[in-house]
This record gives sequence, structure tokens and C-alpha cells, in this order.
Amino acid sequence: MTNTEPDFFSDPAVIDDPRGYFDLKRAQHPVAREPYHGTLMVTGYDAVQQVLLNSEGAFSSAASVVGPLPPLPFTPEGDDISAQLEAHRDAMPWSQHIVCFDGERHTHYRALMAGILNPQRIRQNEDYLYGLADRLLDELLQKDRCNIVPEYAHAATTYAIADLMGIPVPDRAELLALIGAPPSQLEGDAVHKVGPDPLVFLYPRFEHYLLARQAEPCADLMSEIANASLPDASAPDFATLVRLACFLFGAGQDTTSRLIAMGVKLLAQDPELQARLRREPERIADFVEETLRYDAPVKVAYRLALRKTSVAGIEIPAGTLLTVCLSAASNDPAHFSHPDKVDIDRPNVRDHIGFSKGRHTCIGAPLGRLEARIALERLLARTAHIELDPAHHGDAGARHFRYEPTYTFRSLADLYITYTPA
Repeated sequence: MTNTEPDFFSDPAVIDDPRGYFDLKRAQHPVAREPYHGTLMVTGYDAVQQVLLNSEGAFSSAASVVGPLPPLPFTPEGDDISAQLEAHRDAMPWSQHIVCFDGERHTHYRALMAGILNPQRIRQNEDYLYGLADRLLDELLQKDRCNIVPEYAHAATTYAIADLMGIPVPDRAELLALIGAPPSQLEGDAVHKVGPDPLVFLYPRFEHYLLARQAEPCADLMSEIANASLPDASAPDFATLVRLACFLFGAGQDTTSRLIAMGVKLLAQDPELQARLRREPERIADFVEETLRYDAPVKVAYRLALRKTSVAGIEIPAGTLLTVCLSAASNDPAHFSHPDKVDIDRPNVRDHIGFSKGRHTCIGAPLGRLEARIALERLLARTAHIELDPAHHGDAGARHFRYEPTYTFRSLADLYITYTPA
């Protein structure tokens, strides 16, 4: 029988409109089989919470970045595949990054990073972020239009994380080039795609940085990583520290950039909301939360069932790959009234799952919120009006946008706006 539903992992139409796909799967069941790759799509708010907040170790994050592509490097056997996974973990993409860690190893390294990226350090960076946003706007406002993705959103977050980490200014552009093109899972060269490990080209450079900081610490985040200890006072594995630093640089400039760009897109389509936030800048923080709910930078995460279990009444055999649809949960009408409407006044505006939940809640979420709030606050303060450039995105009622070809992330490829300086 021919499948009539689109393939979430390859259909460009789903890249453009994941909301429609999630609604389709949720209507089938909050946990529904995806017919092309065998994964279970978890789309209901309560079901997603059940998976992410599981405290019994029923699910592994070993495949949390790439999901069912490529397939597992082993054939699951029995009702508990924990030993099988450990025997094959090193053969899985991204297995040496904290986002794919489980158990005690994840707990220890997450505590290390949380201690370094602490609230005090984030608050100390606030003045720099305001100055950075204004410097970028000083240049942009000399013209009447721009592509907000590279010229403001990406520039702001890249400079912010590079400054926080202490990366030398002359190295920053080169490091971005080493990461490669924007995230892609459907096209592009095999090495730089999200699947394997696009950060591998950064390792030699960050090894050099960390060794230098161990020999001569500075007042930056990289020095704290280089000289950190695990909670039990043991010395961390140096190779893991290098990967932590690379991951922090990569994720620190990429995810928040997507959030800022999406926020500008929503504002440019809603003049009344723009005007309100200019009058009430204290509500911009709520707008950031609503953007995370409405169209977050990360659409899905993945979990591997280690043991036979159940979610939302559906039996889950050991070895099943679950696609945990964060954006679908944040737009579940059973939890959020009128989810297709941007509403900063909704009483449960902070219930979204834009930064995930549970043990793998985004470590950098507080920094991302701060960066996004300041970038949007200064953009609104220094403009009287923002609108989409019809030459690139069409007229109202016939808008069109380009998104990076990735099924995991939600990334505007570009966003052209016009504006009037305040």
C-alpha cells in the first residue's frame, strides 16, 4: 500500500510547514508510527513530557541529534538493550558529545558545565550584549533594509559566544568557516551535514586553546573549562573537555540566532504587536517565550527505548527510536488554546518545550533568552517600524520563506526586512 502521508525526514514541504505535519500525526494519536523509518512520532504535550521527564532510565539520549538516520549500528534484541547500546555506542554519530550522554557521565559533565555557565557569569555579560546590539544596529540603520539572519541575528550571537568564551578576535571568522555551511540534513557534503560530526574540524584549534588556558588561565569561560573538575573532584577527560568547548561554541551561536530571526519574522508580520512591545518593552521577555512556543529553533529530539515500556498507553518495545516532537507539544491544542496564534498574554506562556525538559534541558537556555531579549529590545527601540521586504518574501497574503534543509532544526535561511529608524 502506498503511503499517503509525507516523509518527515525528507519532504521539503514538511521543512517549510512542520506544523501541518505535526497536526496530522497528533490527530492519529499522541504517539503514532512514522511509516518510512519506523520511528514513533511523539506529538502530544503530555506524552512528550512523559518521555523527557522519565526518571527510571527507560530512554537513552544516544541518538538525540540524528534520530533514525542513520539506523542503529546493531539489531536490538530482548526487552533490555542497555548492554547492546554500550557495546556499540562509539559507532553512533555524536556519541562523544554531552547531548548524547546518559546516566552518571551525563550528570557529571552537565554539572561541570552548569557551574561554569552560571547565572552570575550570564548577568555579567549583559552590558556587553547591549553594546554589541547597538554597534550592529549603528551599521544596519545606515541603510533601509537588510538580511536579518546573517547581518544581525547570527552576527550578534557569534560575537556574544566568542567573547564569552575568550576566542581571539582574528580566529572567529575562520572558526565559523571550519564549521561549514548552515545545518543541513538533506543536502550538502557528507562531512559537514548534521549527521556525522561537523564540529570535528574545530578540535585541533580548541585543543590549542584549552592547553594554553591550562598553562596560563585567563578571565574567560574557556579557562574555566580547561581547569574544571568533575563533581567528585576527579579530572575530566581532556578530549571530552575539547568537545564541550566546541559544542558550546557551535550551539551557542546557532540556536539563539534562529530564535532571534524567528522573533523578527513574527514581529515584522504584526505591526500591532511591534507597537505594543515598543510601549511595553518589559513584555519582550514574554514574547521570547511565545516565540519559543510558537516556532522554536529545535523541532524535535530523539530518544531510544532501552527497555520495554509504554507512553500514552502505547507499548514501546526495547530498541524503538522515538522522535520527540518538541514543537508539536508546544502547539498541542489540548494544552495551549489557539496554538496557531501568537499571544504573549496566554497564562501558560512558559509551559512550552522549546528548550526541551528534564535532564537534557538546554544548558544555555538562560543565555539564549538573554541574548534574544536584548537583540529584539534594541531592534524595536531603534526602529519605528519593521516589515518584511516584499521583493524577497512576497506581498501580504502570499508570503514565502526559505528554511535550511534540516528535519531536526527550524532555521530561516534568510529574512529580508525593511525599516524606519526611530
